[in-house]
Amino acid sequence: MVGTSIAGRDAAPWITDFLNAAYYRRPVEEREVDDLRLAFSILTTYWYLEATGRRLRAGDLRAFHSAFGGRRFDTSRTARGLLDRVHLLEGGAHLLGDWFPDAYADSARRGWGVAFETPEARAAYEPERRLALGRVGDLTPERAPREEQTWHTYPPVELASCERALAALAQPETWPDYASEIGRFTPLRRGGLLEQTFEIEVAAGTESGRPLFTRGYVTVTKLVTRDDPAALAAYFDDLEDGLARYGKDEPRAVPEGGAPFAALDLTTHTGHFMGSGHNRLVLFEHDGRCFVRAAGTWDPMPWLLDRAYAVAGSEAQHAFWGEGGVERLSMLHQLARAVAA
Repeated sequence: MVGTSIAGRDAAPWITDFLNAAYYRRPVEEREVDDLRLAFSILTTYWYLEATGRRLRAGDLRAFHSAFGGRRFDTSRTARGLLDRVHLLEGGAHLLGDWFPDAYADSARRGWGVAFETPEARAAYEPERRLALGRVGDLTPERAPREEQTWHTYPPVELASCERALAALAQPETWPDYASEIGRFTPLRRGGLLEQTFEIEVAAGTESGRPLFTRGYVTVTKLVTRDDPAALAAYFDDLEDGLARYGKDEPRAVPEGGAPFAALDLTTHTGHFMGSGHNRLVLFEHDGRCFVRAAGTWDPMPWLLDRAYAVAGSEAQHAFWGEGGVERLSMLHQLARAVAA
């Protein structure tokens, strides 16, 4: 599945060009991830207001060219062809209305990657409209024998507070606020975290300024917290046993002496770019500090998918979940920034 569900194939060239101008063609040292989130919000808000029920098409380019075309020739702040944050906010106001810049900055008027004119408009939003465009298939948890599956943990990322982190994650509409340079989660259903379905948009090749986009879908199939200590303990006992038995020199999910705080399972749907399996987000406390890490379990990939993943996806996947510690690439580091604010 290529790109985003809200865009048709004939819109892909101009949408990619817009995102390149807003972020990906900037020098790495001049990139600020929230400018990319702002650019995505402009696209998503326009889709919701002007194209909901359909995908963005080539014909929608005219409105974006009117709002942003001239600003790309303004070289007083950026190189020719690029857009800075002021350009994006000014163009967003031209495209969507004078209310847009303030609405984007207001969490009470922002959610699901969309900016809303009023809190009432936010409350009336129906994320299932995007779900209808997504072609979400069946759940595809891993089915191979455990010893044939891949078990992998990613490095932990420190958080200011486990309580605040779980409270943030429990509001799925805020997950686009933690999007990184290479990936974003957009919720597709109303309600809370359990049984929430997310569209994942992933970009490879961002370092070169030539991103390639793909997408997949996952659903939260399990959620355990300290509200149910027995379920929390059983969950982590099973996870640690699997990592010890089947992981290849994988560390524990929770270090010795640490205490589990919460966990959730993200189970794949048909067509996911990593095949069949599920990823986990686990929160734990250790030495008086809070951490989050991802831990995944996957079936062996079909040959073609495995080669594509090795060439274009593996490095991005690892960076997205915090490996390497590059904040602009990692959703978990973006979550940490939001929790600390």
